Amino acid sequence: MESTVPPAPAAALPTPAPAAEVVLTVAGISKSFGDNHVLKDFSLTLRRGENVVVLGKSGSGKSVLIKCIIGLLKPDAGTITVLGQPVATLSHVALDALRAKVGFLFQSNALYDSMTVRENLLFPLRRHWLADHQGQEDQLVLQALDDVGLPQTIDQLPAELSGGQRKRIALARTLIVPPEIILYDEPTTGLDPVTAREIDQLIRHVQQKYHASSLIISHDMSCVRLTSDRVILLSEGRSYAEGTYAELLASTDPIVHAFFE
Repeated sequence: MESTVPPAPAAALPTPAPAAEVVLTVAGISKSFGDNHVLKDFSLTLRRGENVVVLGKSGSGKSVLIKCIIGLLKPDAGTITVLGQPVATLSHVALDALRAKVGFLFQSNALYDSMTVRENLLFPLRRHWLADHQGQEDQLVLQALDDVGLPQTIDQLPAELSGGQRKRIALARTLIVPPEIILYDEPTTGLDPVTAREIDQLIRHVQQKYHASSLIISHDMSCVRLTSDRVILLSEGRSYAEGTYAELLASTDPIVHAFFE
């Protein structure tokens, strides 16, 4: 009897990696102030664990975009969805609860001058207090300061710190109630090149440690290069171009190329 050899089993196809969850969607928003059309049908998405930089000239509407995202301004058209919730339809209570999940690093740092570093960090902790963390204030403050490399500043006032140290303390305050999304508004503005590079590295460290999703507003090309997974170019109020830093660097489009000269 002729023997038969069973066919070899088909090779298993690799399972594709699941797409990362989208945590922020800006869909076709427009915002005008009188005849000044700041944003025009602007869109972006931010996925979990991703750093997206919105790159644009000064005055191009980057800060207006952030204010729309956190509900300080209402777009004239379009929708914004943060962690699955449509911002425009939320009540004040629901919007405050959502903001507790979104960290915001202000361009000016917005530290309280009359409070020590410890007191500045305790302020958001007590405002968004969770009962199951009661009694852990000092531990959480020290952990946040360790994350930014400044535990020795705990009893100092902001005026006693350098510009770079104040930026780090502002980030520690953002991290003390761990956010799901972090919004950085021009994080390196006003800093010398060495300190700015340290802040850029710190942004990457936070991303890796907390798997944070970050939207970074910047016109500092070094910051864009060092912190971005994806870049969206904001020009004339629109999301003009999108890609990695390397992809936009290689672009021959004159508007894109002007940022990388």
